[in-house]
Amino acid sequence: MKSESLVSITDYSKEEILEVLESAKHFEENPNQKILEGKVVGTLFFEPSTRTRLSFETAVTRLGGRIIGFSDASTTSSTKGETLHDTIKMVSNYADLIIMRHYLDGAARYAAEVSDTPIINAGDGANQHPSQTLLDLYSIYKTQGTLEGLNITMVGDLKYGRTVHSLIMAMSHFNPTFHFVAPDELKIPDDYKKFCDSKGIKYFEHTEFSQDVINNADILYMTRVQRERFTDLMVYEKVKDVYVLKNSMLDDSKDNLRILHPLPRVNEIAYDVDANPKAYYFQQAKNGVYARQAIICKVLGIKI
Repeated sequence: MKSESLVSITDYSKEEILEVLESAKHFEENPNQKILEGKVVGTLFFEPSTRTRLSFETAVTRLGGRIIGFSDASTTSSTKGETLHDTIKMVSNYADLIIMRHYLDGAARYAAEVSDTPIINAGDGANQHPSQTLLDLYSIYKTQGTLEGLNITMVGDLKYGRTVHSLIMAMSHFNPTFHFVAPDELKIPDDYKKFCDSKGIKYFEHTEFSQDVINNADILYMTRVQRERFTDLMVYEKVKDVYVLKNSMLDDSKDNLRILHPLPRVNEIAYDVDANPKAYYFQQAKNGVYARQAIICKVLGIKI
């Protein structure tokens, strides 16, 4: 793997994470620059995306770069049988950087091993989503004033939720306490509990989305139950609406509580929550532009 690539959040140390967050702050204050003038960025989205693709493309555009790529794999030569290996080798001839989303776990790691240019993982299956994690960390830091010692409650699809998996690993540097709220069918995988154990991180598992759990949270991280990850749709129908956050449930929550969601939402956050000042998911999505500007510059070795 090229050392510049960002495939997993574990590719960055605590110091590098904080460096990216500081750069994101700089770009929020100064979003329009010509840092990428003359650079070409390839965006390869083998899986649907709205926020991730558009915020990456906005980040490149605001930095003066050019974009090539696709948002629908059915329009590419993969439909003719071209392998991921050949697609990556070909696009790396044209671009200075490749940003890729793929439906297979581990696809980004493989791409980074065969590419002649750096890779940024924009989500690979149910595995990792490091750029989302960095914008999540930036959002948490902005709203809490710290990353240290927070109570973080994660709700919903903790089995397939790559944003959850990456955030657990990133927050391990900052002594959090996790509360994992999920039905048995979607509970946090054992590998991530073992990871927490190895780092001495406290965590608690719940199947009930109780008022007590909400009231003790600093960050409430809601997730969508992902229909596309299920092979048995009967199981999906059973769990899809098991947890729904309503505005009335926030009456006794902490003043500093902020509600995050990687989006898109389906039914897990009621629309009456949107007007609550504790709802932060749309601002969180906006922060994605600044965090991704910072990531792109770091991956390309551009000093801010």
